[in-house]
Amino acid sequence: MPNFDEIDLVILRELRNNARIANKVLAHKAGIAPSTCLARVQRLEKAGVITGYHAELNARSIGVGIQAMIAVQLEKHIREQTEALKTHLLDLEEVLAVFHITGKDDFLVHVAVRDTENLREFVLQMVDNEEIAHVETYLIYEQFRHPSLPVYI
Repeated sequence: MPNFDEIDLVILRELRNNARIANKVLAHKAGIAPSTCLARVQRLEKAGVITGYHAELNARSIGVGIQAMIAVQLEKHIREQTEALKTHLLDLEEVLAVFHITGKDDFLVHVAVRDTENLREFVLQMVDNEEIAHVETYLIYEQFRHPSLPVYI
């Protein structure tokens, strides 16, 4: 991890809030020259601190009618099976995120589907997997979240 100074923190916080901010504006907010700002952003990208940029999509406008969290309990806790299941889930288009957790469940899987029939089919395919002992589905009514991680460094 690179050494951070106050300028890096300003850059990270500004990019967290608006990844499309123009370099010139970002440089002004950080109090540095645009060329210096660009070099710092590139250094943060190369160091793996900034891992990417993405567009937020409106779920309804692209046909997503339902989101759900699916709690998954594994039949056995074998590292290879756990890794294989995680990889398999992340390859599915409906899966937005996979959380490996503690407690009675082993994974929480955030999914986005067209409708209840698609959700039912997705869950039925999950329970066909021999590594999975039990699933429980929670429909998401509304989602509230911050756009990105807080910057503590």
